[in-house]
Amino acid sequence: MEEYPLEYYDFFVKFNEGDYYTCHDLLEEMWMTDKGNLFFKGLLQMSVSIYHYEYGNVKGARLMMAAAHEYLQAYRPRHWGLDLEHVYIFIEKALVIFPKEIDRVPFEEVDTLPKLPELILFLED
Repeated sequence: MEEYPLEYYDFFVKFNEGDYYTCHDLLEEMWMTDKGNLFFKGLLQMSVSIYHYEYGNVKGARLMMAAAHEYLQAYRPRHWGLDLEHVYIFIEKALVIFPKEIDRVPFEEVDTLPKLPELILFLED
């Protein structure tokens, strides 16, 4: 199996735990050392999108998920042990689920938003 930076492994753990804020920090650290790497940036944007959605920022979630969709496109179908076709199913469902007529809801009303499908990420050989 290929060796990856520790932050990348930690990203998978934190993502699957639902700690999207920490995912942002881990990916940003890797991206800052290689700003041309749109793979990191796409995963970062996807994580930020979910984080925004969980706190009621629907417009931010839509924008970030659309950016993730665009940034990850060149890395399909598979990159760095990640099946991006699996990720794209989630991204495309999320883009449909995000309400188009709502930009923001108060945090107290976040549970009224449609639920996103579950996405579990794992490394493959």
